[in-house]
Amino acid sequence: MMTMNKTLIGLLLAGAAWMLAPALSYAQAAPAASAPAAAPASDRPGPNDYTSKGADTCLGCHDEEGASYSGSALFKTKHAQRGDKRAPFGPGGLQCEACHGPGAAHAAKGSKKKLTINSFKADSFMSVEQRNRACLTCHEGTSRTGWHASTHERAEVACTDCHKIHHPQGDAVLAKTRESEVCFTCHKQQRADFHKTSSHPVRQGKMACSDCHSPHGSTVQGMLAKPTLNQTCYTCHADKRGPVLWEHAPVAEDCSLCHTPHGSVRAAMLNKSPPLLCQQCHSSAGHPSVPRTGAALPANGGTGAIFVIAGSCTNCHTQVHGSNHPSGAKLMR
Repeated sequence: MMTMNKTLIGLLLAGAAWMLAPALSYAQAAPAASAPAAAPASDRPGPNDYTSKGADTCLGCHDEEGASYSGSALFKTKHAQRGDKRAPFGPGGLQCEACHGPGAAHAAKGSKKKLTINSFKADSFMSVEQRNRACLTCHEGTSRTGWHASTHERAEVACTDCHKIHHPQGDAVLAKTRESEVCFTCHKQQRADFHKTSSHPVRQGKMACSDCHSPHGSTVQGMLAKPTLNQTCYTCHADKRGPVLWEHAPVAEDCSLCHTPHGSVRAAMLNKSPPLLCQQCHSSAGHPSVPRTGAALPANGGTGAIFVIAGSCTNCHTQVHGSNHPSGAKLMR
């Protein structure tokens, strides 16, 4: 009888345990599921956090900021083309933060704005190399391949010293008529040269500095766009290239032996006035070499030669760049 009672009690207890098991299991799991997540040590976004709304967050403050900078002006440039996958605003692009870096910390209230993003400004806490890296990440091909170790790079010139991406009137350095003014900001001697009597038509907007120079780097002295100075000049002055039957040695060697490229107070942008220019190489002995003027008479008391006035040597030697005439050995025809 006692054995039977123990068996019956055991069955009842087992049944009760089986019925209570789901409730006990839920009671044990519920606290873990409903417990609130641990609060972070700081709710301020980190320097590597991006804004949740992308460019909309930026434009909330940087919509219009005067003539020197405009957030909305960006949408008139190639950077904001939605259909270009290479552009910051293209499919999958990071928009403003593609160039300026993560901006969540910058957008947070009370943050030190200048120390949170790449502002590209001269007073930025970032070095010129760090600021330029954002541009060179995308613009690394074609003419930019020579940027590293170039004259401008060694002088710590920032991309934004010349280029103005957000300017409402567009990037001036990309317009031929306005490019020179950007270059003249640093190259003041060249600005003065282009205002001399004889110069290339840069001041008139018919030429740009980049027609001769490669601003992003070159292996040639003076950052020339072509491998040599003469090849650069021949881009426009093809008639001086030759080959010719009778060659004038300095023409084939170096155009700057006679001409100054940016401007001169003499005709044809010459370094010196003839006959002094010619007499740097050609001896004046036994040849008319002094013009007939009272101020410059020969040492032997002669009267000077009429052949050396006006065009001087070129009165007779008209083909100074070379001649193809069978009788043009003296460059006179």
